[in-house]
Amino acid sequence: MTAAVFLSYWTALRFVAPDLDFGTLAGTAIVLHVCDAIMCRLVAHNNGYPKGLWTVLGLVAGLWAVTILILLPRRDGATPAPARLP
Repeated sequence: MTAAVFLSYWTALRFVAPDLDFGTLAGTAIVLHVCDAIMCRLVAHNNGYPKGLWTVLGLVAGLWAVTILILLPRRDGATPAPARLP
């Protein structure tokens, strides 16, 4: 298994763009993992999980961490974000 194939599966880009060259794949993976880390932080905060831990997990594991965090139940005592009215 080459580094490009491993990275494409790790970032889940293999399923949507299997033929990216390594440079494009690496750049896209960095951007996606930063976005996944931000998303993990927001979801973890709203569901009562440790924000720092899930931010790091989102940065390292990307879409896989987001998927796991979304499937986890809301913890007791977690307050959802207030609804904003226009």
